[in-house]
Amino acid sequence: MTTRQRAAVLGSPIVHSLSPVLHRAAYAELGLGEWTYERFEIDEAALPGFVAGLGPEWAGLSLTMPLKRAIIPLLDEVSATARSVEAVNTVVFTEDGRRVGDNTDIPGLVAALRERGVEKTASAAVLGAGATASSALAALAGICSGEVTAYVRSPERAAEMRQWGERLGADVRVADWSRAAEAFEAPLVIATTPAGATDALADAVPEHAGTLFDVLYEPWPTPLAAAWARRGGTVLGGLDLLVHQAVLQVERMTGVPRAPLAAMRAAGEAALAAR
Repeated sequence: MTTRQRAAVLGSPIVHSLSPVLHRAAYAELGLGEWTYERFEIDEAALPGFVAGLGPEWAGLSLTMPLKRAIIPLLDEVSATARSVEAVNTVVFTEDGRRVGDNTDIPGLVAALRERGVEKTASAAVLGAGATASSALAALAGICSGEVTAYVRSPERAAEMRQWGERLGADVRVADWSRAAEAFEAPLVIATTPAGATDALADAVPEHAGTLFDVLYEPWPTPLAAAWARRGGTVLGGLDLLVHQAVLQVERMTGVPRAPLAAMRAAGEAALAAR
């Protein structure tokens, strides 16, 4: 039995992170009573010192903004998935002391869609062009057989999305945000924008809506997600992504073959309802 039984989520701001709730629920369900999972307010400047001070009891770290790229130079190995989007959200400490970085957002997004019956799509649309949008493109590169249209607000963002498409092997077309309502013609729409950004689009949801994956989880439902559900479309939210990526983190940090998805989701739902 490994003595590595400590894990945590790092980021700034971090106080509202649901990761401790999800990971602790997994430990409880799995009978891992000695395992602990904390949260630490850590910015980019403090990250190297924090990581250097970790002892042999540490099993892993979850990274959120603004640390997903800053952690990379501090690692001994980075997975191809994480390299593809230059973002690490998971660090596992091996028995021989090596720091291995990975990205569970991308396979987590794919797993969440698969759970809802979406394994392949003929085309897709992405709303937004930030860090989450690049993970969405990476996921779509594996499940979308046709074109991905990204709706963005500036020429600079348009150029970035085209570059990500080329790098990730996704067939990306870019359109101006003023035409964002056209995204809803796609069978799969992934909204990666901040809270409020898509509210004005709620009235444009078509009568026969496909699948919407809105990566926000608070506040929930967003006006767009609520309108989508009223139209009878399939809706996934940020908690779906958070739970599925956390499942993969728990498995990699603890070595268990299967983390308890249902228990983790229930804990996340309860925590959000209590806020």
